[in-house]
Amino acid sequence: MQNPIAIFDSGLGGLTVMRQVAKHLPAEDIVYFGDTARVPYGTKSPETIERFATEIVQFLLRFSPKVIVVACNTVSATALPALQILFELPIFGVVIPGCAAALRASRSRRIGVIGTEATVAADAYRRTIVQNDPSAVVVSRACPLLVPIVEEGRTADDPIVAAVLEEYLAPLKKAQIDTLVLGCTHYPLLRPAVERTMGDGVAIVDSAVEVAKAVHSQLESSGLLRQSDRRGEYAFYASDNAERFARIGRRFLGRLVQNVQHVVPDEDFLAPAVGVM
Repeated sequence: MQNPIAIFDSGLGGLTVMRQVAKHLPAEDIVYFGDTARVPYGTKSPETIERFATEIVQFLLRFSPKVIVVACNTVSATALPALQILFELPIFGVVIPGCAAALRASRSRRIGVIGTEATVAADAYRRTIVQNDPSAVVVSRACPLLVPIVEEGRTADDPIVAAVLEEYLAPLKKAQIDTLVLGCTHYPLLRPAVERTMGDGVAIVDSAVEVAKAVHSQLESSGLLRQSDRRGEYAFYASDNAERFARIGRRFLGRLVQNVQHVVPDEDFLAPAVGVM
């Protein structure tokens, strides 16, 4: 593994971003870190989120990545600017690509965003959309139950999922949005249920797809895109319960998650980089 794309998230959800990155850049090696010991980030303070994200980036730098992808919407919404100042290599978040896609899709300029409490409180989606189009109206809704519902293994066909979505999405339907941004990496697994709840005529934006396209464009323009027919190699790290990460991660990644290595933040983040390549 040499100069991979590094991806991190507060837990498992970022595997939906990795899934799209692997699809759009099949020859690239990928290193993924899930901070499963300290999840959820969605209810933590901005200062804590920034500290955790900085530690993770410092850990990932030992792999000499080409780029780093912040797959976590909460980190993207609260800490991305600080990370981009602290570190020199390109660091992508999911907010800006998702906002750009929402503006392309929306006809009425009435756009909805669903995410964790921290993502919605950070207001990054609304601010970014309005900065690019002051005429846009953005309606945001925190959906704290959706992450645990997904990690319980409930699917888009589950009646409990349908009931929870009906409650969460009712204000967005009332606001007559025509585009909805899935502002959390867990939510693509519930996309069919979201589409049924919102009804025809509402475009659904998956930020994972958009960030994969942005990374592809960055690597291509900088001459760092691998053009070979080789299949990329993948490495997985989790800060807690690597066995559970591998078991549940298959649903998010769409393939087996193998050889997950356990990393202890307070110890391994500070250890010298030995034998990591």
